[in-house]
Amino acid sequence: MHLRIPVAAYLALLIALPAMSLAQESATKVAPTAEQLAARGVAYLRTSQADDGSFSSHAGPGITAISTAGLLRSGVSTSDPVVSKAIEYLLGFQQDDGGIYAEGSRYKNYETSLTLLALSEANKGGKYDEVIEKAQAFLKGIQWDEDEDQGPDSYNYGGGGYGSHSRPDLSNTSFLIEALVAAGNGPEDPAIQKALVFVSRTQNLESKYNATPFASKVGDGGFYYTPAAGGTSQAGQTENGGLRSYGSMTYAGLKSMIYAGVDKDDPRVKAAYSWIKKHFTLEENPGMGPQGRFYYYQMFAKALNAMGVDEVTDAEGDSHNWQKELVAMLAELQQKDGSWLNTGSDRWLEADPNLVTGYALLALSYCK
Repeated sequence: MHLRIPVAAYLALLIALPAMSLAQESATKVAPTAEQLAARGVAYLRTSQADDGSFSSHAGPGITAISTAGLLRSGVSTSDPVVSKAIEYLLGFQQDDGGIYAEGSRYKNYETSLTLLALSEANKGGKYDEVIEKAQAFLKGIQWDEDEDQGPDSYNYGGGGYGSHSRPDLSNTSFLIEALVAAGNGPEDPAIQKALVFVSRTQNLESKYNATPFASKVGDGGFYYTPAAGGTSQAGQTENGGLRSYGSMTYAGLKSMIYAGVDKDDPRVKAAYSWIKKHFTLEENPGMGPQGRFYYYQMFAKALNAMGVDEVTDAEGDSHNWQKELVAMLAELQQKDGSWLNTGSDRWLEADPNLVTGYALLALSYCK
């Protein structure tokens, strides 16, 4: 006896088989690891480096420093030509005052801090001890403090900005703290404790550490750009004149506090982490949408690594393995050539694949 299958059913089965095969293949496909994504990013940077060792030299040494730190944290050796050439390029910017910045630059703190991070990663056997010592002394010298006639009551106090005579901000100050810690300074270092004063004042949390007029107007525990010069948040103001918190600065603030020795049970850390749980996402830079998305990712990874947490529970009670989710997101966003770039916003140079790939490599280095 032969089983007869209706023609229509037979055709439907033939159509369904390829779809079933693709679904099964997708289900068994192994997600890329952080190391695999990083290897592709490293391969891209090998192709995009200029003959002089730089990455995007039109922007000064900053992007080269970020890319170099990303390469080093991805396991590329200091003897590898892509790294050795980049470091040689960066060292060419060291000035007589110990800073490492482009001639005439307005970004002395930023460029020196980023280069110090790269050199600290490369400093095997103390090869760059002298350069690092001079660079950190320079950073401490341009920090806003009593020497700038800005005592502890000033909202500039402790901050780092775009040059010693420009407004300090949390982004610059967080890189200042990170660079000083990478260079071997402990939380007790006076410069780091001064910076903590500024960081505490960028939080939307009224406390004995923060009596700015902005602290109570939002009060959500998140962080914004700066309380100095009248106060600014890149996320804008509330109707009552408060400065809106946003993701990248909240992670920068949390990271900076932990690096400065603030205990996890401190109300400032608890409030910041509470904000993070309420606004947990990798789809955007919370409060800023696509703007600064990859800058956000590297701050996100550094801060949660510093907190020592593997899982973050969001506002709905869902638990997130932040490392796995970050790796998955960066896998989704990686370009075919191995680079990353912010296709949603070119603000803050995030249309530059060298910069954004550097950010991505830094973020991935905390996910291994």
